[in-house]
Amino acid sequence: MFLKIEAANPSMSSSWTCCTHTLSPPPPPLPHQPPHSPSSVQTQHSKPPFQSHSPPLAPAAGPITVTINAVNTINPSKPPSEKRSWIQELRTHTRSNRFQEAISTYAQMTAAGIRPDNFAFPAVLKAATGLRDFDVGRQIHGSIVKLGYHRSSVTVANTLLHFYGIGGDMNGVLKVFDEMPERDQVSWNSMINALCKFEEWEMAIEAFRLMGLEEIESSSFTLVSMALACSNLGGGDGLRLGRQVHGHSVRLNDRKTFTNNSLMAMYAKLGQVKDSEIVFEAFAERDMISWNTMISALAQNGRFSDALEYLNSMIMEGFKPDEMTISSALPACSHLELLDVGKEIHAYVLRNEDLIANSFVISALVDMYCNCKQVESGRRLFDDALERRLGLWNAMVAGYARNGFYDEALILFMDMIGDAGLSPNPTTIASILPACVHSENFAKKEAIHGYIIKLSFSNDKYVQNALMDMYSRIGKINVSEFLFENMEGKDIVSWNTMITGYVVCGYYEDALRLVQQMQVVGRENEIKEDNEDDLGRCNLKPNSITLMTVLPGCAALSTLEKGKEIHAFVIRHFLATDVAIGSALVDMYAKCGCISLARKVFDGMPTRNVISWNVILMACGMHGKGEEALKLFKDMVSDRSRNRDLKPNEVTFIAIFAACSHSGLVDLGRNLFYRMKEDYGIEPTEDHYACIIDLLGRAGQLKEAYKLINSMPPGYGKLGAWSSMLGACWVHQNVELGEISAENLIQLEPDIASHYVLLSNIYSAAGLWQKANDVRRRMKEMGVRKEPGCSWIEFGDEVHKFLAGDRSHPQSEQLYSFLEDLSERMKKEGYVPDTSCVLHNVDEDEKENLLCGHSERLAIAFGLLNTPPGVPIRVAKNLRVCSDCHAATKFISKIVGREIIVRDVRRFHHFRDGTCSCGDYW
Repeated sequence: MFLKIEAANPSMSSSWTCCTHTLSPPPPPLPHQPPHSPSSVQTQHSKPPFQSHSPPLAPAAGPITVTINAVNTINPSKPPSEKRSWIQELRTHTRSNRFQEAISTYAQMTAAGIRPDNFAFPAVLKAATGLRDFDVGRQIHGSIVKLGYHRSSVTVANTLLHFYGIGGDMNGVLKVFDEMPERDQVSWNSMINALCKFEEWEMAIEAFRLMGLEEIESSSFTLVSMALACSNLGGGDGLRLGRQVHGHSVRLNDRKTFTNNSLMAMYAKLGQVKDSEIVFEAFAERDMISWNTMISALAQNGRFSDALEYLNSMIMEGFKPDEMTISSALPACSHLELLDVGKEIHAYVLRNEDLIANSFVISALVDMYCNCKQVESGRRLFDDALERRLGLWNAMVAGYARNGFYDEALILFMDMIGDAGLSPNPTTIASILPACVHSENFAKKEAIHGYIIKLSFSNDKYVQNALMDMYSRIGKINVSEFLFENMEGKDIVSWNTMITGYVVCGYYEDALRLVQQMQVVGRENEIKEDNEDDLGRCNLKPNSITLMTVLPGCAALSTLEKGKEIHAFVIRHFLATDVAIGSALVDMYAKCGCISLARKVFDGMPTRNVISWNVILMACGMHGKGEEALKLFKDMVSDRSRNRDLKPNEVTFIAIFAACSHSGLVDLGRNLFYRMKEDYGIEPTEDHYACIIDLLGRAGQLKEAYKLINSMPPGYGKLGAWSSMLGACWVHQNVELGEISAENLIQLEPDIASHYVLLSNIYSAAGLWQKANDVRRRMKEMGVRKEPGCSWIEFGDEVHKFLAGDRSHPQSEQLYSFLEDLSERMKKEGYVPDTSCVLHNVDEDEKENLLCGHSERLAIAFGLLNTPPGVPIRVAKNLRVCSDCHAATKFISKIVGREIIVRDVRRFHHFRDGTCSCGDYW
């Protein structure tokens, strides 16, 4: 039985000639030798034969100084019993791995005139291979050729194939194979194994095909090599041919454990973990490698919970985890932040001396502790490690950087290259780049790029991705774009990094555009995957990272339709159970004004972590649903009985205080603030103080808020607190405290326009026009520019933006005419324009015209003119909605009979039938 397998490359199916090199015609055969087999391959090759695969052979460790030349003085008249004795001694030494003794015996035997035969040569070649003494091996090969055994004995030729394969001599392997008049299963297995070793995956596939054409039956060793070759083929060929190999193993009824293990590893590397599971569950004779392969496959493909479940099952079946098991299971604990499980594994490691000394295990433990925010524990392990290899240094450097200890990461990096004398690898560089970005003490951020070029890492994809991320985070998105556009073989990480860069820099539309472009390229790759020129092309489809990155872009632009498209993609690709994606969808729907859909997604999540709860709490707060937020908070606390790792954190309380603030729940918020340390073990931070000051200020309790600012612990920053106070003073027209707040803010942030603008508005509302003018003049002298009001609305596939007084839109004439007519209808309903914040040296009619040109009104008018009746209007604004636009929108919603949802910089306003969801408490 043999396999008729499709060629990996159409051009390869014609002959085996692509795998061989030019050989001179073979000499005439010895009398006892069969004629040259017609299956032997002789070809022409246009380039030097595989020179890149022929590195200088390494000298033996402890070289043998035996010169083997006695074979030239052959005396065939020696008694057979004496010859058998020599050969028996030679083979005994080799079987016992006494390789030097075997070589010496061979030399003495030939010196004594004993002619080596097809039993002696394999034994002495194995000894030379074991010693890695390739000079001696070549001498033996010469003797084999002189005696003709390279053609007369398949066993001898097979041993030569193995010898040259171990020695890394591709030319030697091909030459020996090409000169073999007949080849058996071992010959083909040795050839295929050597091709895999040299990473000639397509040639290995072709050799397998030709093996079948010669009707040589495959063995388990053949299938193992083929599974490895298929797992390294690019495009769709790997999976297609890999499944053929799997089918062939089924037809051969090969149930050997190591064959199944190789198939599992193949499917896992090709991203088909479910197929790995099917193979795993289909055979009972599992060994340690089977379990380790399955656990590693699950962990590397993001199925961390399943990996830990398999670990538990493995232990239940009586297997003891080894270093491979631990190194695969700990990353699962890291990603799931299961500190307790990680500690259990650590305790197991401490009870096994072999594991304590294993550098890979210690590196995985350091990574786990750092990922679970236990950096000090990770550092203690690092300091106590018996051996610090580069992987351990990388884990500690990355752990510092991930947890915001940027200076510590840089210091450790310098210790590594200085005191330890280790050279960084691409992983080191990718780990240290975030520290370079965020460390204030590392001023010249771009200098690290020059260092990378000196190390010759600038073409490493891993490093290129990290550089793209660095440049986007320092605001040089154009450099990131340049790196991205000039990168060869972009993978999914490259695309995700560029998308993230756009989101970080606020270019949300570019981020959405790039996601669409990625999908187009992915579809083109699928079409071209059968083309030989496209082998290895990356299969591009948005993954969980892509979706988590781009969903905030939809939220920022309030592009609900784009968000719904992404949600549909999530459902179609069975990603809805991912807790991170679920949380991002809740956030997206909430920020697009659909709180009901946000709650529906949240309620449907099978697993929720603290981030999921924080997102829905923040969503309720933004939409003025304070009481619902408090109820959810109680549910979260009670849910800890089912999930012991779930507990409120600092962000949870920020979300709750914001919800109380927007809903006027002053007493509840205040009481929770004073109880949070005692009841939940969380010390109030400066952000919590800012939230409570906002809560008190909105309720008009400005004196208490001012007192709270002055009672903040020493060392706490007061920027957020004074900002909340100034906003409250503007709402309640408190000039005295407004001046105090503004002056403190201007000292802390002299270049922020909003501080000046709010103070100027406070003066204007109080009729203090001179002071208002003085503030604006001070702004001008300082070179501080006010951010223009901007509102946007999604329509079709586009986001339409409007600035205050904007007349650049193609429909501007219609919009202003529509607003003028609408203004007259509003006045008949009782609307009185609030012109208190408009410049005082303008007449009333002009003030009203200026109010009509506010950006949110233009966006609302555009929505009313371009969408069908009854469809809600969704508008987002970059600043706080002014009091006049707030009042006007209530009238508009009643007149046109539409729901109008406006998101400003602080919260959502749902206008319906002349009322607002905020209850005018904003």
